[in-house]
Order: sequence, then C-alpha cells, then structure tokens
Amino acid sequence: MKTHTNSMPFDLTNIPVAVLMGGPGSERKVSLKSGEGVVDALRSIGAVVTPVDVTGADFAVPAGTRVAFNVVHGTYGEDGQIQRALEARGVPYTGEGVRGSELAIDKIASKRRFVECGVPTAKSEIIRGGAVPTLPLPLVIKAPKEGSSVGVYIVKSPDELASSLAQAWKFGGELLVEEFIAGRELTVGIVGDLALPVIEIRAKKDFYNFDNKYPFLNPNAAGADHFCPAPLDAATTKLVQDTALAAHRALDLEIYSRVDILLTDAGLPFVLEVNTIPGMTPVSLLPEAAAAAGISYAELCRRIIELSLAVRHASP
Repeated sequence: MKTHTNSMPFDLTNIPVAVLMGGPGSERKVSLKSGEGVVDALRSIGAVVTPVDVTGADFAVPAGTRVAFNVVHGTYGEDGQIQRALEARGVPYTGEGVRGSELAIDKIASKRRFVECGVPTAKSEIIRGGAVPTLPLPLVIKAPKEGSSVGVYIVKSPDELASSLAQAWKFGGELLVEEFIAGRELTVGIVGDLALPVIEIRAKKDFYNFDNKYPFLNPNAAGADHFCPAPLDAATTKLVQDTALAAHRALDLEIYSRVDILLTDAGLPFVLEVNTIPGMTPVSLLPEAAAAAGISYAELCRRIIELSLAVRHASP
C-alpha cells in the first residue's frame, strides 16, 4: 500500500513529543542509545521533547503529548504491546501498528507470509518441545521473537548442534530452523515507498551478531565494516531493493523498516527478516543509509513522524 503525505512537510517546532526508549527486553541498552539520538535530533529541529524510559506497561506519557516516538527495540516495543497500550490511551505514535508489529517480530509468521507472497527466503522448518531439526547441516536456529540477532545460532558441525539447541530453547518452546545460505550480508532501509541505498555488512569475526552490531556495548567485540552504498552493479542493487520492498509490503507495512537480506554468489537475494523498529544509534544502519541518500538524521526522524501520523490520519 502506498503511503501519502502532504506536499508540504510539517514543522515540529514547539510540538510536544515523547521519545519512548529502553524497554524490558534484551535490547534495552541499545534502545536507550537510540533514544538519546532521537531526543537530540528532534530538539535540534524545534520539538519539545520528553524522554520516557519504558521499563514495562506502567510507563507514563506526559499530558499534552502530540506524538510518541517509539524506539523501544524488540520485546514490548516492537511486538505490538506498546502500540496497543498507546492506542488505548489515544496517543498517536510512530512506526507500524499492532498487527504489523506482531507479524514482523514473529520470524515464523513472517516466513509464512514471505512464502505466500513469493518473497525469496531460505527453506525452513519449525521445531517444538525439544525436537531435533531434520534439515541437513549447516543450518541456522532462530528464537522466533527476538531482535538484533539475539537467539540466533549458526550450526556448521554436528558437535555444535546440541549446545546451540540448548541455548535456543531458553527463549521458548518453538524455534525456527533455516537452511544455511552462504552469501553477502545486506540490509535495506525502507521509508514509506522509498528503498534507501543498500548497505553491505562484513563482520570482522563470526557473523553480524549482537556484539558485532553494537561494539559500544562490548569493547572486546570485533565489530563490522559497513559499505554504503554496497558495491553492487545497478541491476543487482535494484533487485535487492525491490526484494526488500516486496518483503516490507508482504507484511502489510506502511511506514518504515529495515530488511535484512543475504545475496548468494549467484546473485540471488534471500530475505532473512524485517525490523520495524530498527536501531537509531550512532552506528546503526538505517541512519547511515538515509545519510547516503541525502537525508539527515533529524530529517529521518521528522519523516518517520510525518508518515506515521499520515497513516493514522492524525496531525501533530
């Protein structure tokens, strides 16, 4: 579905905005860092900003808030819970609604939708109750409702399987298992109908896991190099961007997201997942891609608010 906004961008000067950050989940520290960036950016363009540290359902939004900017990653913030709470309070908010958030955070439900809509994605199976995967090695085990690669285990040899499963089962009684696809790690930011420049990520060690994504939280992490725009020819760039848009639309998303993709040596893209509250830290990928497209961090935040309110037929 196309998202339309007014021809003239609105001015956030003196508009009361609450920035919701933190959350009770495994990505709390990342979210707090994202929140700091959004607070500074919105203040720089004149908004009256109140930071709100969300630790659970009892969070308080200041009276008179015209829009809540949600940067609570993962649990509670990205899974429909905070969206439902804000709707019950009548507070307009940024990002996808309850349904889109619930669908995108669930890797199993997303996988089904990708298959239904013809979006290229890895072969997979679902295992429950301590079962062992039937897919051949190498394979990838994923906790279905975690973000930032939390609960993701790449298993390449039989002696790694038992320990990886033991760790993954700690996240719940249902796991997604995918075939392992070797390829280049790419990501594409989507803002409205716009696919931003493709970023290639090259982890210096292992894969683009939590530590490598956020080295400011772990000084001993190897980190990763980002290449933006990714060194791809024009046809491959368009294929990857079109695939990302197809994944975004397959989940009925309308506002913004970041789509993670693997590109094989044969030039075939496979969608891994779609993030509806992507990171907004100083090392995050969405702001980096926006900057490559000539969109400043502050302008990105403003556009996210504008798109969100347009979809909900609200005004700042």
